[in-house]
Amino acid sequence: MITGIQQVKGKVILAAAGPGDPELITIKTARYLSQADVVLTDRLVSEEILNQYVKPDAEIVYVGKQCRRGVSTPQSTINELMVQFASEGKLVVRLKGGDVSIFSNIMDELETVVSNNIPYEIIPGVTAALGAAAYAGIPLTARGYSTAVRLLTYYKSDVVTNEYWKELAETDDTLVFYMSSETLDKLVEKLVENSIAENKLLAVIEQATTPLQNVHIASLYEYEERLKGVSFISPSLVIIGKVVALNEQFGWLKNSNSSEYYFKPVSNQFTTIENSNKAILNATRV
Repeated sequence: MITGIQQVKGKVILAAAGPGDPELITIKTARYLSQADVVLTDRLVSEEILNQYVKPDAEIVYVGKQCRRGVSTPQSTINELMVQFASEGKLVVRLKGGDVSIFSNIMDELETVVSNNIPYEIIPGVTAALGAAAYAGIPLTARGYSTAVRLLTYYKSDVVTNEYWKELAETDDTLVFYMSSETLDKLVEKLVENSIAENKLLAVIEQATTPLQNVHIASLYEYEERLKGVSFISPSLVIIGKVVALNEQFGWLKNSNSSEYYFKPVSNQFTTIENSNKAILNATRV
């Protein structure tokens, strides 16, 4: 935990950029970006947002993270940057993709600003589940299909008990899995082992809400033949349930059929250096 800053005149805004489409950003986040002295931005933020809303003399620091890539910026470095810039009296926007509170490291960042007496605000955004479902024409709680949604993640085999797999297979809730495309084979295997109903379909939505969106739909019992082993482009979101069938009727955005990345993979090289006893991040795009 970073401590020891005695007098802080700056402020940290924990804000969300939405799932990809730059027009899904909130008015409040756009306003703070136009006022910010420093923007600490995740990988999953549209370049159009940074180009359109951030003022020309603001400092943009790329602190991207990407699962299982060693070049990802450590959370400790991000925390340090927030404290150091705020201690200089600057307005800092910590900009995250999707919503700021859903499957993010907001707890680490909240603990950091609170322990250092830094003023802050939390601004919500359109989370990936809502954006992906809307742009795929899949109403998550459609009448007669589902009355609840579960936001989940499955990144390793020991985080879900056998009892919970059985519950997930039996529920009529719509299941939305974040950050789970790399473990999707095992996820489907577990649901099938627990006799999930055949009328519950699976959708994998790549790069949701962007011009490069692709939606892949299959029965869980046809998954092995049609989708097993496919390497999906990050970010990808998984929706499972009866509501997935509604894509056929209400899907309004055609697949791009592109394998291009909308969000460039993390390739930042960063070094921590001392400048007047303040650590700053020297980030460059490779």
